Amino acid sequence: MNDYQIRFEEWLASDEVSAEDKARLNALGEDEKKELFFAPLAFGTAGMRGVLDVGINRMNTFTVRRATKGLADYINTLGEEACKRGVVISYDTRKFSSEFAIEVAKVLSANGINAHLFEDVRPVPMCSFAIRRLNAIAGVMITASHNPKIYNGYKVYGEDGAQMSPESTDKVVKFIDKTPYFGIKCADVKACAKCIKGLDNQKLDEHITVIGKSVDAAYFDEISKLSLSPEAVKSFGANVKLVYTPIHGSGFMPVTTILKRMGITVNVVEEQAKPDTEFSTVRVPNPEEADTLKLGVELADRIGSDIVIGTDPDADRMGIAVRNNEGSFVLLNGNQIGVLLFNYILIRKAESGTLPKNGALVKTIVTTELARMLANDYGVTTFDVLTGFKFIGEKIKEWEDSGEFVYLFGFEESYGSLVGTHSRDKDAVVASMMFAEMVCYLDSIGKSVYQVLQDIFEKYGYFVEKATSVTFGGLDGMEKMKNIMLELRNAKYNEIAGTPVLAVSDFVARKKTFADGTSEPIALPKTNALKLHLANGDWICVRPSGTEPKLKFYVATSKPTQAEATELANAYLAHMKGLVNE
Repeated sequence: MNDYQIRFEEWLASDEVSAEDKARLNALGEDEKKELFFAPLAFGTAGMRGVLDVGINRMNTFTVRRATKGLADYINTLGEEACKRGVVISYDTRKFSSEFAIEVAKVLSANGINAHLFEDVRPVPMCSFAIRRLNAIAGVMITASHNPKIYNGYKVYGEDGAQMSPESTDKVVKFIDKTPYFGIKCADVKACAKCIKGLDNQKLDEHITVIGKSVDAAYFDEISKLSLSPEAVKSFGANVKLVYTPIHGSGFMPVTTILKRMGITVNVVEEQAKPDTEFSTVRVPNPEEADTLKLGVELADRIGSDIVIGTDPDADRMGIAVRNNEGSFVLLNGNQIGVLLFNYILIRKAESGTLPKNGALVKTIVTTELARMLANDYGVTTFDVLTGFKFIGEKIKEWEDSGEFVYLFGFEESYGSLVGTHSRDKDAVVASMMFAEMVCYLDSIGKSVYQVLQDIFEKYGYFVEKATSVTFGGLDGMEKMKNIMLELRNAKYNEIAGTPVLAVSDFVARKKTFADGTSEPIALPKTNALKLHLANGDWICVRPSGTEPKLKFYVATSKPTQAEATELANAYLAHMKGLVNE
């Protein structure tokens, strides 16, 4: 009997598996059995994410309990004080998110670890904020971010509020690997999403405390301090006609609360305001997609608005649609949103005399170089980090300890950013707040968001960044990606789409090799990524996804016109995808 068949039989024989799930198991074909039981769902530095279903390779109660038992065992090695500090638990609006969150609390409690469980859905940034606010040792966020409805996930955070470090994650994984799927002790607590809703600082048992409005209030007080244009908001906020959609996610309460608190009128897309585990109004709950913001654009056209803001289910990413000079709505990409927010921060801090001499921007290695050009003009230092917002969080902590730089802004091309240091992960609540405030400021000087973006392009060149991915399905998908990355790493590159390749950065070898054969070390942690540095500042990067069997391609170029830049970016993508297909 194969290993996957042995695991399948164990699940089928377990008294803990429900009759409904056993019926599902009995209905599986052989290929499905193998897929669901061939290997455990991977737990990496971003936690774990997968399709909801039975089996060890899926998200379900048993994989959640097992991961939590591993986390609990790790925390117990840190001592009694760490157990008392406890773990913050939050969750979004996805299917089984509240149930999984309660399971996390029950497993932690059974292992003598305090759990601070939010009374209702809360987004990623509020989870991160609460970890530091409550001096917790860790945090767990139940979410699959912007993935389709069939997914859910489990993010783990360290005591600094950033996603757990690779070193700590490795220790947690070792405990998880030793943990069985059944027989995990859970506290005997009768809790459900409905019965804890509205509670605040109330205990369910010796170790589980439900948290709510008191933490919310502290969060809103903190982010209110980030405002840069209160006068403009006071004068123009009531008439801004802003459209917002939470896309059935956890952003509804915090985004509408902070905008109303500021005095900015917000027009919510009512069809997408309430939680919906099916995300029934969209194809995918991803604000990066034009069709996801379709209802928001329709509302904006009806009321005469120029701005549509959307946040994903866990409210760590923000998408934006703005009206162009022809009166049509266009979707901004993550780089453009980040550049606009950073540009606004620089302008307002310079005008108010609060721009520090040692200010710093942090962006990832696949994020636009246009931000660096803005930073240079204002005397701000730019730092590149690996993909993953935890690396931006690490920089914040480093500078808080050393005082060497003052963090101004951090963002990545994948629609995530952070203004302020109250959170150590992406915060679409604050991003929505700052973007709305920026609109008020621009109204006060007679400009539109689209005009400002075109002004930036006119000054620095038209920057186009594109990204795509190739999915590798099947049981050998991860192995295929590994082999392709090895082939790409060993290939020789002279030119791509007519543009000379000046250097290649290998983030596994941590070495940048130039065309003349010389090289220099890369002062970043080891990661499986390859970046090609082309003439004129263009670049191409390839890396496997950290959560899915996808190979991701990023390209960037700048030209005098949008058409020229777009044509070359498309040529770069086609070339790289061609190499993979070969």
